[in-house]
Amino acid sequence: MQTYKDKAELIEEIKKRFLLYDQEFNGIKESEKDLLQPGVDKTPSQNISYQLGWTHLLLQWETDEQKGLEVKTPTPEYKWNNLGGLYQSFYDQYGSLTLQQQREILQNQVNEIITWIESLDDDILFIPDKRKWATTPAQWSVWKWIHINTVAPFKNFRTPLRKWKKEKGTE
Repeated sequence: MQTYKDKAELIEEIKKRFLLYDQEFNGIKESEKDLLQPGVDKTPSQNISYQLGWTHLLLQWETDEQKGLEVKTPTPEYKWNNLGGLYQSFYDQYGSLTLQQQREILQNQVNEIITWIESLDDDILFIPDKRKWATTPAQWSVWKWIHINTVAPFKNFRTPLRKWKKEKGTE
């Protein structure tokens, strides 16, 4: 997994990868956002709904812990062995929005994540066991959770979007 020397480097990578990811939606027509293409497992709307769901959860976990609430990851309704159900809940929650609305919400959530990162002490960000919601047997620190729910999917989910556009004949 990619690592970061400090929070500034993490923030810059999030900004860079989000911008590239977001640009993949340019040229996708609203009327086509829910079309599946051969060899691509998600529609463009599902692709961005997935991102919206995970970035929302990341922010929610932190907010809930700061309020003194017990955080159950990924959610109280879904366990780690039912991610398919969780993903479907993301598609249901965000899929009725326009692609432009989805993009705007994701931009806002990314901005919130960046503001949150800026507010964290380096110890909280880079040392394991500083947040209950982030404590796992793997001893992940907060930055890894942020990376795996922002940078990694922003990189990885561009390929299916490009394949979707190629199959559609728009790229």
